[in-house]
Amino acid sequence: MIEVQGLHKSLGGQEVLKGVDLLIPDGEITVILGRSGVGKSVLLKHLIGLIRPDRGRIILDGEDITRMGERQLIRIRKRFGMLFQEGALFDSFTVAENVAFPLLEHTSLSEREIEERVREKLRQVDLEDAWNKYPSELSGGMKKRAALARALALDPDIVLCDEPTSGLDPVAAATIEKLILETQRRLSKTFVVITHDLKTALSIGSRIALLEEGKIVVEGRPEEVLKSGHPLIEAYIEREEIGKEVGR
Repeated sequence: MIEVQGLHKSLGGQEVLKGVDLLIPDGEITVILGRSGVGKSVLLKHLIGLIRPDRGRIILDGEDITRMGERQLIRIRKRFGMLFQEGALFDSFTVAENVAFPLLEHTSLSEREIEERVREKLRQVDLEDAWNKYPSELSGGMKKRAALARALALDPDIVLCDEPTSGLDPVAAATIEKLILETQRRLSKTFVVITHDLKTALSIGSRIALLEEGKIVVEGRPEEVLKSGHPLIEAYIEREEIGKEVGR
């Protein structure tokens, strides 16, 4: 379990986080929903100690990571997998080499064991046929799947996903949503997903937390968030309904 308590952070003289309180349960998908520029990625970076808060605490299974030194944080970060917004695959590496990279860096597995692990992870994301392909040969959705396989390579306890459907067409986005949902259910891992897309939040979230003006202003199960009556949620709903009308 991750507990975010009274998190404050200013960057470039601007207060980005203004007292974030958030509970992230084990074995569920928690979605942090918010508009672009509200500090979702800043909050995500705090969870793995890449940014230290000005005030507040982050408690991971009883340990306050905001008070840890770099050596302790390295241990903590190994518990996390990260799916970056653009995938962040190495262009000069094949898909297999990209997935193998964290295993080469952080384990003492043999070459054969690494190959077996890579095949397992690519199989989990239905990407075995892309073993020898380079990122430039992949579609946007395939890049996201390869990046998810890499995020799962070290069998992390917690997987962080930064805008996993951003830049994808509706069909590819739906495929990634389904993949995240199925992966979480199969492996029973904790997922933290940040997105600006209400549809994505509702499709995969066990819990949704709306970040606005530096704080969590709505939090709960998807049905609770929809019924919250918060103006921003209502605006999201209206926009989705308008989009459906236009698409008819």
